[in-house]
Amino acid sequence: MNRPIRVLVAKVGLDGHDRGAKIIATALRDAGMEVIYTGLRQTAEMVVNAALQEDVDAIGVSILSGAHNTIFPKIISLMKEKGMNDVLLTGGGIIPEDDMIALHEMGVGKLFPPGTPTVEIADYIRQWVKENRSF
Repeated sequence: MNRPIRVLVAKVGLDGHDRGAKIIATALRDAGMEVIYTGLRQTAEMVVNAALQEDVDAIGVSILSGAHNTIFPKIISLMKEKGMNDVLLTGGGIIPEDDMIALHEMGVGKLFPPGTPTVEIADYIRQWVKENRSF
């Protein structure tokens, strides 16, 4: 790959807690990735449109509000509509294991609970991009 991996980090919905998202954005940047942070209170449409404009390899969504079963399916649906089949949708937050499994079956990548080492997240994104994106 000739360019750095590009990741959009987003906070969707009314969740106003962005400390974790900022920590992840900084960690991914420190791992050599190019990070676009959308800020708070984004809609699914705003996230997908920004990801399309920025030509990202991955979208990382931070959710602590409990709205993961609404937000992730909406984003994955919009991504499919726009032909973004080779873009990873991943994320993290307070998401029960059963919900993580159901979301993964829908097409969402690995989801990370609070406390996950940031190197694990960066490694996952790097490996996914290597296996699924062509440059």
